[in-house]
Amino acid sequence: MKSEAKVVVVGGGIVGVAVLYHLTKLGWRDVVLVERKQLTAGSTWHAAAGFHSLNGSLNMAKLQAYSIGVYDEVAEISGQDVGMHRIGSLTCAATEDWWNFVKVIDELNVTLGIESFLIGPEDVPKYTRTIDPSQLIGAMYDPADGFLDPFGATHAYAKAARIQGAEIYQQTLVTELNLQDDDTWQVVTDKGTIHADHVVNAAGLWAREVAAMAGHTVPLVPYEHHYLVTEPLAALGEQKAESCVTVDLDGGIYVRQEVGGLLLGVYEPDPIPWALDGTPWTYGESALLEPRLDDLAPTLEKAFGRFPLMQTAGIKNVVNGPFTFTPDGNPLVGPVRHLPNYWLACGVMAGFSQSGGVALALAQWMIDGEPEEDAFPIDPERFGNWATPAYTLETSTQFYERRFDVPFPNEAWPAGRPAKTTPIYGLQEQAGAQFAPNAGLEIPMWFARSQDEPRDVPSFFRPNSFDAVAEEVAAASSSAGVIDISAYSKFEITGPRAGAWLDQLLASRLPKPGRSRLAVMLSEKGRIIGDFVLSCLPKSPGQPHERFVMTGSGPIQGFHMRWFERFLPAEGVSVENISDSYCGLSVVGPEAERIVGSLAIDAGRVEAMRYFDFAEFDIGLATARVSRVSLTGELGYEIWIPTMDFRSAYDRLMACDPAPRPIGILAMLSMRLEKAFGIWGREFSPDYQPSQNHMADFVHYDKASFVGREAALEDRDQGPASKLVHLTIDAFDADATGFEPVYLEGEPVGYVTSGGYGHRMGLSVAMAYLNVEAIDPAAVYEVPVVGERRAARLQPEPFDPTGSRMRGL
Repeated sequence: MKSEAKVVVVGGGIVGVAVLYHLTKLGWRDVVLVERKQLTAGSTWHAAAGFHSLNGSLNMAKLQAYSIGVYDEVAEISGQDVGMHRIGSLTCAATEDWWNFVKVIDELNVTLGIESFLIGPEDVPKYTRTIDPSQLIGAMYDPADGFLDPFGATHAYAKAARIQGAEIYQQTLVTELNLQDDDTWQVVTDKGTIHADHVVNAAGLWAREVAAMAGHTVPLVPYEHHYLVTEPLAALGEQKAESCVTVDLDGGIYVRQEVGGLLLGVYEPDPIPWALDGTPWTYGESALLEPRLDDLAPTLEKAFGRFPLMQTAGIKNVVNGPFTFTPDGNPLVGPVRHLPNYWLACGVMAGFSQSGGVALALAQWMIDGEPEEDAFPIDPERFGNWATPAYTLETSTQFYERRFDVPFPNEAWPAGRPAKTTPIYGLQEQAGAQFAPNAGLEIPMWFARSQDEPRDVPSFFRPNSFDAVAEEVAAASSSAGVIDISAYSKFEITGPRAGAWLDQLLASRLPKPGRSRLAVMLSEKGRIIGDFVLSCLPKSPGQPHERFVMTGSGPIQGFHMRWFERFLPAEGVSVENISDSYCGLSVVGPEAERIVGSLAIDAGRVEAMRYFDFAEFDIGLATARVSRVSLTGELGYEIWIPTMDFRSAYDRLMACDPAPRPIGILAMLSMRLEKAFGIWGREFSPDYQPSQNHMADFVHYDKASFVGREAALEDRDQGPASKLVHLTIDAFDADATGFEPVYLEGEPVGYVTSGGYGHRMGLSVAMAYLNVEAIDPAAVYEVPVVGERRAARLQPEPFDPTGSRMRGL
């Protein structure tokens, strides 16, 4: 066994060997994999090994599409048969809600370039003889899906990696991971020690144990999972072609052929977590868990009704084996803060659908410093300190049991909530607030009126909150509203070198003391990795240096802290995440100045504030930081208050006569869409560069130096292939929600990033990236809304195009 290596991958399942292969594919050769038993000796060997691109998340569907395609590549390189059955999949809908979901996904596939098409029940027998078509409304067919041999696929990856220089050590147990002073690792095994530059935790069922060796925890839980295999069936033997994989969304069942019979997999209710105290090192290779057929009875009863062949089939084998789930069902892939050169590739529930994409993203991250695609859906930093073991257990259990629940666009699932609340949560609850978690924090999305059902009624169409949100928008535009913006991330940057460091880190110029400005942060490849409001507090007798405050998107605060720490000098600069230390209110509307001024000791300070001014003064009894800015496009103030003082300040605010109306995030999002203001995760992400959107207005290309400058200059000079535009859509009962394709003369020319109803404009509005050559003010585009194409046009100008309202003119 080698004593030195560039990378040690721990774990020999489908994910570990995929990582090993992709590291060699991208050019690294001195890489090794260690496996405690033999390859596949975890969840891999007993997996049903189906693969599919179906996923409601744009980036996860991209990742899965790549994973499916790469099997042909490794089979060719290795010469190893992967047992490929690319027979297609049929995703079946038996209810109107599932049919709407299938229509939405079929259009999402257009955006992704994935081939699929919808069929009616009369055409179902052309693709499968397993399901009763009379019970269906329709189905979506994807010809690239199927299943393969888990042993063959794993060994194909392994052989391809070996051909390209990798080494694999089986029957080798890792016992310690020791971080060295130079940020390298000593990987101690029962066969010797390997000194490695990097370590990858791809240990699957043992990821928690390997994480503990490195000194951290991972939010994942193994669960028991069943599938059944029947005796051979004569009806299947008479077929000329193999039936495609058939997914019954309503029943929570997937079925495919298996050696002349059927394989039926179920996601049973009341899932059973396994090995909560840790996975035994002795488990694997051939061990399975005791079947729980009684627990499967309700699901099987439905299966027998939906799949008639099951009624007379004898059960040959019942497989119950564990595999891992995370709170949101997505993998944990990427670096871990405070553990240099240590990487995760675990929690991959759909291993044969996701392993290739996971591995490619990780290999790019390790070798190039960042993935080619936005990897936040799989980044471990999407989970903050609220993701405790109890939270992880509740939410991962929920994800398992709701694996086949309709994923409505306006539904927040209940498990693990409330994890975090502000001091005014109870007051908001009394006022009818309907909450959703943002970075673990409960934030009001809208406020139910006395005549409203006080909950979100899940729907693909305009939600039951529609009329209440309309009233909230009206209040914000005619008088005043107050929005809880506590979930924003908040960072404080101090020290004698704070300004110089920020000037290097950010692509924008810094604000002067007492001012704020929009600031863009780019990766080294010129991709947008942060959009902030950056504010500067002047020096004071107790503060000899300027202090900077940045606010941004709450869910990515861990991602941003990791980035800051990467560039932080040894001394002279301090960066503190103060997101939990401060809560926030946005007071907006024509009466905002009067209300905020009435709470300040000196109302004149508020009156004197110009657009984008920033100051620190008392609001009620609290010393607050106040910025005159608002995402709504109305006159507004963002007020940041120490968490311990938040309740007091809010009480005084609501005691004003008249008081501002509490309004939710849905109203704010409606108003920002009318203004064509982009937000993180929709219009801005590492998938985009500044030339594609209005972030270019805030990049100061003439600065001598900043992270990503050379790439930004190249992006500016080359020009974009697609640009962000503002659309209105002829929609009347539903609105675009995001990532629907945009058609021109029947051909896709772009895709929507955000959509909704603009209550001030009285229009269905959207933002979209369109191919530059397809941008035409006179064109009539089409955007599918719940699968039905609606006419769309470029919006000539946003609401209040001069910005006079937000400037108070």
